[in-house]
Amino acid sequence: MNVSLTNVDSVNAILQISVTKADYQEKLDSALKTFRKKANVPGFRPGTVPVGMVKKMYGKSILAEEINKMVGESLYNYIQENKLNVLGEPLPNEEKQQPFDFSTEGDYDFFFDIAMAPEMKLSLTKKDKITYYKIDVNEELVDKQIESYKANYGKYDKVEEGAIATDLIRGIISELEDGNVKEGGINVESAVVMPSYMKDAEEQSKFIGAKAGDVITFNPGKAYEGNETEISSLLHIEKDAVEAIAPEFKFEVSEITRYKEAELDKELFDKVFGEGNVKDAAEFKAKVKETIEDQFAPDSDYKFLLDAKELMEKKAGDVQFPDAFLKRWLVASGEERTAESVEADYPKIIADLKFHLIKEQIAKDNDIKIENEDMKIIAMQAARAQFAQYGMMNLPDEMVENYANDMLKNKDNARNLLDRAMENKIIDTLKGKLGIEEKSISLDDFRKFFEKEEEEDTKEEA
Repeated sequence: MNVSLTNVDSVNAILQISVTKADYQEKLDSALKTFRKKANVPGFRPGTVPVGMVKKMYGKSILAEEINKMVGESLYNYIQENKLNVLGEPLPNEEKQQPFDFSTEGDYDFFFDIAMAPEMKLSLTKKDKITYYKIDVNEELVDKQIESYKANYGKYDKVEEGAIATDLIRGIISELEDGNVKEGGINVESAVVMPSYMKDAEEQSKFIGAKAGDVITFNPGKAYEGNETEISSLLHIEKDAVEAIAPEFKFEVSEITRYKEAELDKELFDKVFGEGNVKDAAEFKAKVKETIEDQFAPDSDYKFLLDAKELMEKKAGDVQFPDAFLKRWLVASGEERTAESVEADYPKIIADLKFHLIKEQIAKDNDIKIENEDMKIIAMQAARAQFAQYGMMNLPDEMVENYANDMLKNKDNARNLLDRAMENKIIDTLKGKLGIEEKSISLDDFRKFFEKEEEEDTKEEA
């Protein structure tokens, strides 16, 4: 089997694979014998059908299958062995490729169009200046975060005074009939209500000021009008039974609890940052500031990468792409794509592809590789970030690691984490290559950068 590559220009090539009868004869004979063992032909037991008959009946399709497998493997191996940086996937050449007749065994020539990634030349030095915007974590941001911790790590305490709208009021609910408890009616021994959740102001007011021992007559259907889920949950009944409930219920108050924010003390310090890691309020405040700075760092890095992208695109200059091939491949590989939709989206597709190739070139020039340990680290970081969104800050490493391992088992997650790990290494590399001028900026001003981008994207879409 002969494989040869002919360059059409710097980004287009034609790959020819010539297959002779001698190349496939042995595999064809083996495939026919294997098929003969399974062939179900009337008048013959399995395995006794004459080879000639099998060949006459199924030889054409078997030959086509075997040759297509050989050609596919040769195509893949040639690209891998010659380290061709191709874009998309090879497509049959529309001019040179002739229809095949597999009814007779002969020699076959296959012609494929190949799109080559354009070469990128990036010369980056410290003379190339980039501003790195570091978000200023001021007192206001720190205080807000501390208040959030105090709220998240608070608890409900029993109170003796009259209830307020946000208290939890516990008690027994009983269905009434003519002012008396209905025999066999709805009865809930451990009911809990929060007046602020009630939609009707009149019903809500009945619980404001209530104390343990008070008995309140109320209408759940009116209190939670339109919320069948809330009513069914409160009364422990099915949703379809809500509409028929009685208009009066008795609520015997047994206990009132009120949410109290956590104190700024050792208990809070240990819950947020682990036991013994913070000694006093000053250290806690400093640690909170450091945590916020760490949370903002990826945003600063992202802005830095966007600015570096603009610089590198200028360095790369005009780049030739195999436009005709790419448009043809995009239509062929996307079920919902049309020539018109590809034409409309093509400028953005090429812009994204150019930046992708720039990042690939940086990785190649600086021998950047992603190891298993890098994947583990980025997955752990992603897992901790997800837990942090729910206020779960100080989780054991083992728990986070198990969650991270589950993330890596998912192919889509693993691919996204791989891209993120590579991008992080590229950012670190660029920080060392370029001339960095750090500038402190407020969070509000930093957000304005992206507000402008969103406005520009909206204009382009319109």
